[in-house]
Amino acid sequence: MHKMTDDETLRPMNAGEKEQVTAGERTPITPASISRSPSATLYRTERTLPTWAPTSIGRGIIRDIKARAPYYASDWADAWNYRVVPAIVLIFFANVLPGIAFSLDLIETTQQYGVAEVLLSSFMAAFIFSIFGAQPLCIAGVTGPITVLNKTIFDIIERQPDAPDYLQFVGWVYLWGAILHWITAALNWCNFLQYVTLFSCDTFGFYVSWVYLQYGVQVITRQFPLDGTSTPPTSSSESPTATLDGAFVGIILALLMTVTAFLFRTLSQSAYFHRHVRRFFADYGMPISLVASSAMAYWGRFNAANPTTLPTGHAFMPAGDRPWLVRFWELDSKWVGIAFPFGFALWVLFFFDHNVSSLMAQGTEFPLRKPPGFHHDFFLLGVTTFIAGLLGVPAPNGLIPQAPIHTTSLLVMGNPKKLDIEEGTTRGDGDTTVAPTRPDTPRDEKVRAADGQRMNDDGIVTRTRSRIHAPRSDDMLEPDPTQARDGEGDARRHEVPIAVVEQRVSNLAQGSLCLVLLTGPFLHVLNLIPRGVLAGLFWYMGLDALQGNGITRKILYFFRDKALTPADEPLRRVRKSRILLFVVVQLVGFGATMAITQTIAAIGFPIIIFLLVPARMWLIPHLPFTAEELAVLDGPTASPFTMESVGGSM
Repeated sequence: MHKMTDDETLRPMNAGEKEQVTAGERTPITPASISRSPSATLYRTERTLPTWAPTSIGRGIIRDIKARAPYYASDWADAWNYRVVPAIVLIFFANVLPGIAFSLDLIETTQQYGVAEVLLSSFMAAFIFSIFGAQPLCIAGVTGPITVLNKTIFDIIERQPDAPDYLQFVGWVYLWGAILHWITAALNWCNFLQYVTLFSCDTFGFYVSWVYLQYGVQVITRQFPLDGTSTPPTSSSESPTATLDGAFVGIILALLMTVTAFLFRTLSQSAYFHRHVRRFFADYGMPISLVASSAMAYWGRFNAANPTTLPTGHAFMPAGDRPWLVRFWELDSKWVGIAFPFGFALWVLFFFDHNVSSLMAQGTEFPLRKPPGFHHDFFLLGVTTFIAGLLGVPAPNGLIPQAPIHTTSLLVMGNPKKLDIEEGTTRGDGDTTVAPTRPDTPRDEKVRAADGQRMNDDGIVTRTRSRIHAPRSDDMLEPDPTQARDGEGDARRHEVPIAVVEQRVSNLAQGSLCLVLLTGPFLHVLNLIPRGVLAGLFWYMGLDALQGNGITRKILYFFRDKALTPADEPLRRVRKSRILLFVVVQLVGFGATMAITQTIAAIGFPIIIFLLVPARMWLIPHLPFTAEELAVLDGPTASPFTMESVGGSM
């Protein structure tokens, strides 16, 4: 496949546009003159210098800004939609509570972080990316991998006889990482994402899902008293004690949270109740389950068991009431150089984690209309990383699975357009199922590509997206029994995604709620949430992510009854031995990543994750797969419309 370079346009020029360009000249082409879609390329330049020449520095950032800027006003105006409300509620609970739970180990081990640091980090990321970012749908916050990295740094430097100040050392780690972020964005290295396929994303998503499940178990086990005695206080503002009864109550609450959340999700996808009720279950099922499970901890004998709750500190104060500003420049010079390898590991982790989160938030299953901006957002990630080191808070980055969950919650569902049954095609401009963000946005070739459609020479639009490359689309189909007559249950029409409410308000609002939690009254409310409920939230999110993961779907394919497997199932076209081989390679990458995180060498786990990309580029093609089999087993993470920002897909 042809790879687009930095000096090539993002779409082909027609004959009228070519007349506006002369050799060796740079002629502005405004959207008004060629297309009303601001995602169109604004400049056409003949190649005169190689891509590594200094003139290309910052070109990706500038192009992202030019492509996204015309949509900035509509990003706020489009938020006037009900879908934004459940998105705020859902992503607030899915972002803040796991972030705090992930940090519990870091908080209790280092004694340098607290809940206030986690909340401030989440607010900072939401504010910067929702106001200045080019991809506001991507949710950033405190993740499990960054807490593993920070804890590993603490374990390593504390073993030294002249150990430096931890926060000052981390400040330099973050500064080195931020510098590498800025260099990456300026030199357009985010174009490397064109080689990131579902092979890498599914493997990393599989790892993250199991990390969620592992942390859920870890939260439960830490509630059991050591040697039958009480645990020490977890913060300066409380003196909770861990009891055996409280630990067992925590297990009950965790199971209650998990089962209730899955019950709501199952009902939302069933044929029961009116479709508006089912949509309510899908939107608010998880928050309702969390609140109800937390309330159960204060009912009857559950309350007498005194289950362990979340630790909190003072309002707007960091751990130990230290100053917010970390004077990392006062660190001994020898530790400044030692911090660089850790900063490099941080850069590798964020380059993959954040960009993959952005890709998954703009996946092929989402009918998006607004252009992405990977280079610009990665530059902003360097800014947030630097600020995190300055304030002594965990560095935020893109969240999996929260980022795609956010986009899913903003989906507008509707009935698909009627297709030609004989040809499986639709003709004319009324074919696309993507609702335009603005009435005057044209349905051009790139929009059809974003929806997985192609136009042939006869002007007929055909769908080309494979179901195996859109793992979550089938789960989002919402049955509508009102469209079926009695006895025709199998002929029910389904609601499908027709648009996404692409806006900035939901990200900003959920981040602002994190700031509200830093006030005294809401910190008290936060302190009432049992840790067992957080374990259940981990299990629910981990299992939910596993269900939609490509590795899981391929494994489950081996157990499916062939007679009940649809004839158009893409995996039918692949030999089972090749499916097994592909999955084994992915599981080896997953196992290596999971294994190294359990050792003191966990500082190197970002390198293992990053090596998945060259493994797909150079190892997989040499294995006994045919081109057709690889096309089914693997594919681009996002649509061609999204991948144009990084030069196309592999």
